[in-house]
Amino acid sequence: MDRFTIPRHLDDPELIGFWTLDEFLVMFIPFVWGVLTQHVVIGLICAVGTWFGYRKLRAGRSMSWVLHAGYWHLPGAFFGLRVCPPSHLRLMAG
Repeated sequence: MDRFTIPRHLDDPELIGFWTLDEFLVMFIPFVWGVLTQHVVIGLICAVGTWFGYRKLRAGRSMSWVLHAGYWHLPGAFFGLRVCPPSHLRLMAG
């Protein structure tokens, strides 16, 4: 009918298929692992499981919330940050 589509929300994230970029990567990595190890069904099940778990973890929050939670709970060498202090230091000055 219309020649032009007008987005309903300007701040919607870009999608790859039905998923945002971070959700797609969470699904893509286990699936590729399954293909490379010739366990496609197990990779597909792991991909769907990690996607579902990631959606529950994120639960309407932004991607930065997941990164901040990872910084707080994962070991300091995981992100390789040299400028930021380790997350286990609770008292910065004093």
